[in-house]
Amino acid sequence: MAKIFCVANQKGGVGKTTTAVNLAAGLAKLNQRVLLVDLDPQGNATMGAGINKGELKATIYEVLLGMASVSDVRKQSETGKFDVLPANRELAGAEVEMVELENREGRLKDALAAVESEYDFMLIDCPPALSMLTLNGLCAAHGVIIPMQCEYYALEGLSDLVNTIKKVHAKLNRGLKIIGLLRVMFDPRMTLSQQVSAQLEQHFGDKVFRTIIPRNVRLAEAPSYGMPGVCFDPASKGAQAYIAFGAEMVERIETL
Repeated sequence: MAKIFCVANQKGGVGKTTTAVNLAAGLAKLNQRVLLVDLDPQGNATMGAGINKGELKATIYEVLLGMASVSDVRKQSETGKFDVLPANRELAGAEVEMVELENREGRLKDALAAVESEYDFMLIDCPPALSMLTLNGLCAAHGVIIPMQCEYYALEGLSDLVNTIKKVHAKLNRGLKIIGLLRVMFDPRMTLSQQVSAQLEQHFGDKVFRTIIPRNVRLAEAPSYGMPGVCFDPASKGAQAYIAFGAEMVERIETL
């Protein structure tokens, strides 16, 4: 049975998509069967996996509205060696259309259940907002991976997200838990980064992943080539960190 994880943070620009795409590629390198679910209308995870979102005939939009199955819509990332449930701008319309539908928070969960046995991991890249799409992701998931920068504003947003996860856990998904906090775009030369990192470890203990993702130019360049950073430059510090994070995830799953 697949382990399903949301990569979520209500704050934008914190490396959610970079984390989702590179964790998918890192897990694939460790011989795990992975499905990356792009739940963001911007479709950045789709593009980062090397799939042209402008040429898609069907996307996750059709899956959520019950017009197609995951098997019909999924594509393979040729460089990353994982499957992708792609998205494009059409997905923004799903928010409005789903309001009228039955079981609107559980549409994604029901769709993924049909292919759950085919994967070891399903990773859901959520949009940077608490929307119906994010709610679908949280209801489908076993746990949440929270990527965050070690800066003051990130701590502010974190308390909001933790409260949201608690509410979803209480009312919609009793199995939902925080898997861990991932420190991303980390610059060890900045005193503030080190202070916030220490605060996180103090408050959240073993919920903070050991792996730290450094600020890395090669990770930022990779999407323009339609490749995960892990495949674009495997020797770079960023790629090495995501492969280590993939190994830590596999190890953490065994203890859950």
